[in-house]
Amino acid sequence: MSVTRQCILNFVGAAAAALHRNSQYLTELDAAIGDADHGINMDRGFKAVIARLPGVQEKDIGTILKTVGMALVSTVGGAAGPLYGTFFLRMGAAAGDKLELTATDLSAVLEAGVRGVAERGKANLNEKTMLDALQPGAEALRQAVTRGEGIQEALRLAVAAAERGMQATIPMKALKGRASYLGERSIGHQDPGATSSLLILQALGSSCGVEA
Repeated sequence: MSVTRQCILNFVGAAAAALHRNSQYLTELDAAIGDADHGINMDRGFKAVIARLPGVQEKDIGTILKTVGMALVSTVGGAAGPLYGTFFLRMGAAAGDKLELTATDLSAVLEAGVRGVAERGKANLNEKTMLDALQPGAEALRQAVTRGEGIQEALRLAVAAAERGMQATIPMKALKGRASYLGERSIGHQDPGATSSLLILQALGSSCGVEA
């Protein structure tokens, strides 16, 4: 099984729907340790993405993902725009002009996106950021693919690892971004960026036949 261009288009649509559906929830999470706008910003950004998709539906996967990234950079406020924009732009660069991705390709594409986030945000694991969901997810996908698992099972494991990573942000002290200003008071709150990252990975999984 491979990840087709249509799967990627479905993924982007599913991510937009999930972020719209969870906009209030993400904003409530952000109200506790941030600027109370993460859900609103992500919903606005993905609405802009959806508006641009018709122009690239017949393009290669790299172009589609880069289009997503450019839309997010230009429409999402705060740190999320550059970070999520970089995530999709780097994935697009890794996908190149392919019209479908093997399991190995998909793993490389996701890892490229995660590296972009780490570099752009100058972040590491366990700092209470979106990376705490994305990096375990990408690593689980890589390990599963290396073992020879199919794409569906590999994505299922990736989503499960990302969810564990998201939950692990609750007891963490924030070391990056607006939440870091709170110091010890950031402990006990789930990171909104890790939560939106999980929603995006769940959308990728569900678009390839895995129930989120």
